[in-house]
Parts: sequence; structure tokens; C-alpha cells
Amino acid sequence: MTGPRVLVVDDEPAMHRFLRPALEVAGFQYDGVHNGAEALRRVAGKAPDAVLLDLGLPDIDGQDVLVRLREFSAVPVIVISARDREADKIAALDGGADDYLDKPFGVGELLARVRTALRHRRAQEGVPEQYRAMGVTLNFENRRVMCQNTLVPLTPREHSLFELLARNAGKVMTHTQLLTAVWGPANAHDVQYLRVYVGLLRQKLAPVGAKLIATEPGVGYRLAEPDTA
Repeated sequence: MTGPRVLVVDDEPAMHRFLRPALEVAGFQYDGVHNGAEALRRVAGKAPDAVLLDLGLPDIDGQDVLVRLREFSAVPVIVISARDREADKIAALDGGADDYLDKPFGVGELLARVRTALRHRRAQEGVPEQYRAMGVTLNFENRRVMCQNTLVPLTPREHSLFELLARNAGKVMTHTQLLTAVWGPANAHDVQYLRVYVGLLRQKLAPVGAKLIATEPGVGYRLAEPDTA
């Protein structure tokens, strides 16, 4: 097996029995550990291509594992957890997770999330010159936004928000991440302000704006993945 290696960090043997064949049939290499300490050692020793991380680990809480992991690794991390509270999702995403999936989940959705995380990481490493999806194009160099071959005039703040979403396309960006990056730490909790600007972006990118910028209820926003062709 020569595909991307996925490290599964979960203390439930049943989860490993479920995920190992699913990953291997899809062309991934499976690797598994049952606690946070071993997960950190495994990533530090020979980093996998992606990590599936449960939060309810027996030795170190998964949120703390994520924080420690992000001190030395940029490996894509998808949190898989039975904790379905918005606060847990937000904490994981703000802590550096690339995505979050509630247990129980379907194999198809999980594999799609893994592929998305891997594509996003490759795009970051390759530093793409533009974002293009659904007839919308953002050129990162000249800052021009086109929608169905028509120039879209954006204010500096609108452009900063859209570019941040575009550079993280396919990944959930939390309210706090967006507000802190675009408006500064003092505005990190002005969620209504963010909603207004997202609404303006959707209007200016009509008729695809509402589909292009998806809402993750109570968490943040996710921009559609870029076209592959």
C-alpha cells in the first residue's frame, strides 16, 4: 500500500476495526493508536499524511493533544468525536483542527473529508495563484474578483474576508478565526458583524454566493473547494 497514511487516534477498538478496512479499500494506509501520548510520539517520529483524532482519549484530552501537535506539526487533523456541542467544535477548530465530524458518521463522508483535507494541504504547499469555483475567480496577486466574467467591486474589508476564506477553501473557518484575522482580537466575538459582511459578499457574488459560502451553524463558514479542472 503506497497511498497517503492516515493515523487513527481513538481508544475504541471497534472504531479501529471499522476504519481500517474502510481506509485501506479507499487506497489509504492505515495506522492506529489508542491514546494521546502515543499519537504525539507517532506524529513526531514519522508524520502521517492526515490524522483522525477522537477527543475522548484515556490519558490526554483530545483538545490538548491537538494543541501540543500544532506546536510542531501542520499535518491535517480531522476531529471525530461523539461530543456534538458547538463549544467543542469551535474549540477544536480554533485549536488547529482542519475539520470536525460527529460520531456516528458515514464512511463516504469521512473519506471525502480526508481527501478534502489532503487537497487543502497540498494547495497551501503549492501556493496557488488564484481561487476558482462556480464561475467565481479570485486572483491573489492583483486582488481582482470576477463572477461569471464580470468584475466584482469589493471593499478592502470584504476582500480581506473573501481572500481568507479562499485561502482556506474547503475548510471550516470559525467566527473567532475570521473576526480576529480581519477585524482584530478586540472584535473576536462580534458574530453579528461578521454575518453582515458574509451577507454582503453573497449578494455581490450572486447568483452563486449563497452556495459558494456555506454556513456551519453556530461555528463559522466554509468556502466551496476550488475547481479541479
